[in-house]
Amino acid sequence: MLALEVKSEKKHLSDLGISTKGTIFWNLSPAELVEQAILSKEGQLTDTGALMADTGAFTGRSPKDRFIVKDDMTTDTIWWGDINIPFDEEKFDHLHSKMMAFLKDKNLYVREAFAGADSQYRLNLKIVNTLAWHNLFCYNMFLRPTPEDLENFTADFTIICAPEFEADPATDGTRQSNFAIINLSKRILLIGGTAYAGEMKKGIFSVLNYLLPYQHKVLSMHCSANVGANGDTAVFFGLSGTGKTTLSADPNRALIGDDEHGWNEDSVFNFEGGCYAKVIDLSREKEPEIWDAINFGAIVENTRFVPGSRTVDYSNKEVTENTRTSYPIHHIKNAQVPSKAGIPKHIFFLTADAFGVIPPISKLNKSQAMYHFISGYTAKVAGTEVGVTEPKTTFSACFGAAFLPLHPTLYAKLFGEKMERHQVNVWLVNTGWTGGPYGVGSRMKLKYTRAMITAALEGRLDHVNYRTHSVFGVQIPENCPNVPDEVLSPRATWEDKEAYDKKARELGAAFIENFEKYKEFATEDILAGAPKW
Repeated sequence: MLALEVKSEKKHLSDLGISTKGTIFWNLSPAELVEQAILSKEGQLTDTGALMADTGAFTGRSPKDRFIVKDDMTTDTIWWGDINIPFDEEKFDHLHSKMMAFLKDKNLYVREAFAGADSQYRLNLKIVNTLAWHNLFCYNMFLRPTPEDLENFTADFTIICAPEFEADPATDGTRQSNFAIINLSKRILLIGGTAYAGEMKKGIFSVLNYLLPYQHKVLSMHCSANVGANGDTAVFFGLSGTGKTTLSADPNRALIGDDEHGWNEDSVFNFEGGCYAKVIDLSREKEPEIWDAINFGAIVENTRFVPGSRTVDYSNKEVTENTRTSYPIHHIKNAQVPSKAGIPKHIFFLTADAFGVIPPISKLNKSQAMYHFISGYTAKVAGTEVGVTEPKTTFSACFGAAFLPLHPTLYAKLFGEKMERHQVNVWLVNTGWTGGPYGVGSRMKLKYTRAMITAALEGRLDHVNYRTHSVFGVQIPENCPNVPDEVLSPRATWEDKEAYDKKARELGAAFIENFEKYKEFATEDILAGAPKW
C-alpha cells in the first residue's frame, strides 16, 4: 500500500533527527491504518468492525517508569518526588540518539493532531509511531485537523513511540527497559519498551497539566464532562474505574469528553478527540452508548473472542481486567461538537470507596469541596496500573496526582477560585461498595448511581430533607427519585452498625493523616472541611 499523496517537504522527518530507509506514512485514514495493522499482523477485525490489538507485557501504565527531564526550566517548577521522577538531561539526549538510530530502517506512521478543543490553548502534536494501530489510537484520541489546518501545520510537541526499542538501564538511566520520558524544554515525549497506548495520551495530559495552569491560569482537570439541552455543564472527577466515562455517556445529555478537560474563564473544553473506556464486563444493557461506539475505526485492547467466532467476549479477563476500547468521540451519537460548553453548574467527585463508608451521593459545602478535591480519595481498580490486582484504597490529589507535574496546591487554588466565583454545586458520589467493605458488601448498582446524578442535575434534590454524616459532615439526601431510601444511608445498609461507625472513623482518620502534607498551605476555610467525630 502506498502512502497518501502529501507535499514533498513532508516526506521526511529530518527536523526530528529521523532518517529512515523505510516508508513514512503521513496522516493515514482509519481504513488505511486498519489495513496496515492487519497486513502487519498487529491485530484482527472483530464482528463489529473494530480492530482487536494486544499491548504485550504491559497492560496498563507503568508510573515508576515515567520521567521528566530535570533542567533549568523544570528544576524549580516541577513537583519532584515519587510521581514526577527526574531524568538527567545528558541521559535523555543519549537515549534519544539511540532511538533515532533504531528507527533508521523502520516503516513509520506519522500523524499531525491537536490537543485542546479551544484554539486559544491548543497544542499542535506530531506523533511518530512504529505500529499502525498506535497511530490509529492517536487518530481516535487526539483532535483531528482539517486539510486546511494541515497546510501550514507546525508542531508544538512531538511524541516518538517505539515499543520495540528497549532501554539498557545500566547505561541509559532508566529503571528498566520500558520508559516514558517527557522533555518539556525540548518538547518531546519518548516512549519505548511498552506497547500500552495509554502512555501517549497520558503523557500529553501531563504536558498540558504543566503548560495550562502555569502559563495561562487555565485549570486542567482529570474528568469527564457533558452538557444538557439547556446548556447546563456537568463535570465528573475521578480516577480510572470510578465511572467517569460511563456516567458522562448519558443519552439525554451531549458528551463533551470522557477524561481530560480545561476550565478557562468562560467554558469547559475537551483536550481530546475520543474516548478510552474500560470494557470489562461491558454490555449493551448497562452501557449502550459505549457498546454502540465500538464499530469500524474503534480499537479494543487485550480482549479475546468468544471461541469459534469474531465476537468479543467482554467477560474474559485472561490478559487483564484493564481491557479497553478507543474510539473517536463522533462514534457517540450525542457528542458535543465542538467539544466545549459553558461553565459547569454541577461537579461530581466520583470515588470507588472500598470501605463502603462514603454515602452514594452527598452534597458538599465549599470547605468540604476544597478538602475532598485536594484529598482525591478513591480506589485503584484491578489492572489499571501494573501490579494492582485488586481494589486498593488510595488518595490522589485533585483526582489525578499521577498526571500533575505541578504541586497540587496550585490546581486546588485555581479550583477554589473558580468554584466560588461561579457558585457551582459540588457532589460526592460513591460508585464503590455498599453494605460493607470490599469482600463483604456489594458494588453500588449503576442504575441507582445514574438516578441520583440525574436527580441532582434536574434540581430534584434541591428541596428534599438532608441528614449530616456523623464523621464526614457531608449532607445526605433522605429521598431521591428511583432510589430506595435505605440505599441513601450507607450505615443503614450494614448489618453491624457499630462496625460501620468504626470503619467510618478509620477512614476519617486516614483522610486526616493524608492531609498532613498539605496543612502548611491550607486555610482555615479548607481545614473546616475535614472529617470530625
